[in-house]
Amino acid sequence: KGGNLMQQIANFAEAFIKLFNLGGENLMGLVTGILPTLLVLITLVNAIIAIVGQERVDKLAALASKNVITRYTILPILAVFFLTNPMCYNFGKFVEEKYKPAYYDATVLFPHANAGELFVYQGIAAGITALELSTGQLAVRYFLVGVVVILIRGIVTERITVMLMKKQAK
Repeated sequence: KGGNLMQQIANFAEAFIKLFNLGGENLMGLVTGILPTLLVLITLVNAIIAIVGQERVDKLAALASKNVITRYTILPILAVFFLTNPMCYNFGKFVEEKYKPAYYDATVLFPHANAGELFVYQGIAAGITALELSTGQLAVRYFLVGVVVILIRGIVTERITVMLMKKQAK
C-alpha cells in the first residue's frame, strides 16, 4: 500500500513538472514565432508616432472621441494599433467621463488587447492552417466582425452607463 502512495506522488510530481515543461515549450514558440514580429511592428508604430508627432496623434484621437460611431470604432482601433495593450486605454482620456466604461469595453475586444480573443483567433487559425488554407482572409473577417462587435458593445455599454448614472443621480 505504501508503494502505491509513493507511485501516486511520483506520478503527480511528473505531471506537475510536465505542465511547466509544456508552458516553457509554448513560451519558446512565442519567442521564436510571433514576438519578434510584434517587436518590429511596435517599433514601426512608435517610429510613425515620432514622425507624425504625438500632438497630431492626440488631436486625431480627441476628434474621434466626439462621434458615437468613431468613438467605438476609429478611436479603439487607433489606440490599439498605435499604443497596444495596456497603453491603448490611455486614449480614454479623450473621452467624456460618462463614455469611459463604453470606450474600455470597445477597446478590450481586439486580440492584441485581450488574450482571450487572441486564443480564440489562434484556435480558429490553427484549424485553417491544418486545412492548408490562408489565414489572411480569416484575419480580415475577424477584424471586420470585431469592428462591428466593438461598435455594438460600445453603444450598449454607453446606454447602460448613462442610464445608471441618471438613476444614481436621482
